[in-house]
Amino acid sequence: MNIGEDSWKEKFKSIVIEGPIGVGKTSLTTKIAERYSYTPILEAAEENPFLEKFYKDSTKYAFPTQLFFLFQRLDQLGILSQRDLFSKNIISDFMLEKDAIFASLTLTDDELLLYQKIYSSQSAQVAVPDLIIFLQATPEKLSDRIKKRGIPMEQRISYSYLEQLCSAYNKFFYQYEHSPILIINTVAFDPINNEDDFKSLLNQIKKFKGRRSFFNMV
Repeated sequence: MNIGEDSWKEKFKSIVIEGPIGVGKTSLTTKIAERYSYTPILEAAEENPFLEKFYKDSTKYAFPTQLFFLFQRLDQLGILSQRDLFSKNIISDFMLEKDAIFASLTLTDDELLLYQKIYSSQSAQVAVPDLIIFLQATPEKLSDRIKKRGIPMEQRISYSYLEQLCSAYNKFFYQYEHSPILIINTVAFDPINNEDDFKSLLNQIKKFKGRRSFFNMV
């Protein structure tokens, strides 16, 4: 592919693909990593011993689930603060700051206050990415994708929770200012399974300028 690969790889040494559950961020992260020799850092949700319990009883297990993810992600993202030591570019399917989205939706006021104190004391050394690609989808699309991929514990996720999650993600990233953001509406756009859509996405990355851009195929 000759779409200015070297230029955008030099500009965006670290990229984060973000979005709500089921939107395809891990698949897209892996695809870009394989095609363009980025080093992938992937969320390891299956290693969280509280996650399945959270889906069964969110009130009881929200706080330990959130803390486990926080410290797990801090360990994984430690590499970003040392990225100048590495020759390869880095791409991840999560960012630490988005944990605030889930914390605000699932924790009680007291738990949220404690979580925020822990977060503030631990997160200062994590570097921000050079580019965030925020994948959007409707709750309907997310629900369909979650059902199709068939992970048993995810089948407990309610439609109302997906509505809240989409709303919270949109609010968070529309207000986010620490890194440049490319916002992609994936309702009628599939860069994972459609090669033309993938090339269109790469072209959006190549020509990205400024702090914020929105791409919508609908």
